[in-house]
Formats: sequence, structure tokens, C-alpha cells
Amino acid sequence: MAGERATSFGAEAHNYEAGRPEYPFEAVAWMLERLPDGARRIADVGAGTGKLTRVLAQAPDAEVVAVDPDPVMLATLRERAPGVPTFAGTAEHLPLPDASVDAVVLGQAWHWVDPVAASLEIGRVVRPGGVLGLVWNIRDGREEWVRRLTDIMHSSPAENMVNGPTGPQVADPFGAIEERRWEWNRSMTRTQLHQMAFSRSYLITASEEERAQVKHEMGGLFDELGLGEGTIDLPYVTTAFRAVRG
Repeated sequence: MAGERATSFGAEAHNYEAGRPEYPFEAVAWMLERLPDGARRIADVGAGTGKLTRVLAQAPDAEVVAVDPDPVMLATLRERAPGVPTFAGTAEHLPLPDASVDAVVLGQAWHWVDPVAASLEIGRVVRPGGVLGLVWNIRDGREEWVRRLTDIMHSSPAENMVNGPTGPQVADPFGAIEERRWEWNRSMTRTQLHQMAFSRSYLITASEEERAQVKHEMGGLFDELGLGEGTIDLPYVTTAFRAVRG
């Protein structure tokens, strides 16, 4: 997870936690569905503030650990998910022993990694028959106002990967990748929409002038939509992928 944008999120940890959506439990359960009986040790890699970690912890008997390169994000995660062990690391360099977990999952993160190096390293820590799970929440651009919002904010590497012609790629020792999607709506205030936008890597690393311009254009769109102090339903598509370790 290299590069300025990939490691920029700690600067906006509060906005990330407030503005980013949760993951549907059904999608997380589907990623783990192929686990062998009795398997319960799960590593959330690129865990951020723990959006995915908290859903994983709801699984019966789950033993979850969280890995992220950003100490500020991990500090927020410890506040939101007390008791979950946290470690500094990346998908290419995991601070975990060989064959120590049954599954590794990444939420909103695989687009930042080297897929070959990450697959190999994750394969090192995942037991044979274990699972690699990838999941993204992406705004549903089939609605015109959502497309306009994305144009204002600029598309992200996540959107380009998930909506691209090939989707995410995984490598040995993982087998064929499976995919499933869920459509849902998130009710959001004007403030939350701004927080979502400014938790994105493009705007975190943008100039103050560009950030101000994006905020102005978003405000104009929300005024046009009649969004005052109320809420609007932002449609999402959650796309999950899973692959089994050979």
C-alpha cells in the first residue's frame, strides 16, 4: 500500500469514520462462507478506522486482528473496536506468523497493493483452504446526481478497479476469484456527504484551492437537489470477491 495517496488517510481519520459507509453483514458473511469448519481467525488488512473490523467481529467465535500502515487510523480503530489487537503493516509485509490465520480480508484497500506480492504474502499467513476476501462500497453511478457528485470529487482508484473491465486480480497461491454484489441505500446529511468526500485520498492530498473548489461545487449540487438540513439517500453497490488458498 505504497504512495502518498495510499498512506494519506490518517490526516482525515475523523472524516473517514464519519463519512464512509459500513459494510453490509451479508457481504462480509459471503466472503467467509468458504472457510473450513472451525476456522475463525481473521486478519483485516488495511483496516483503517475499523469499518470492516467491527462487522467481522460480529461473526460467531471470530478472532479478529487488524493491520494498517497508519498509526492514526489504528488509534481510531482501537477507540471504535476496543479489544481487537492491532498491528502496523501492509498487505505486502504482514506482521503475522506463517499459517496463523484462516482468512485475510481487505475493505477498500486492494487497489492500493501490488496484487502479486500481496497474494504471495497473504498466502504465507493464511492456512491451506483459507480465504482471501476483498470488498468495496462504491456509489451507484446509475443515478444522474451521483454521477455528477463523482465528477466533482473525481473518480477514485477503487471505482476504477471495481468498475473496470477486469476487476481485481489475485495470484498464487489463491485460486479462481468469485464475485457477488449487493445494492442498498445510505441516508446521509449534507455534512456527512462533505465528510465522505474529504476522506478520499484525492482530496486529502489536493491543494487548498482545489479542496475549496470541490466544496463549493458540492454545495451547488446539494442546493440544486434541495438538500438543506435533512437527508438524502445515496445509493451504493457493495461488491465482494473471494478466493480460496490452495
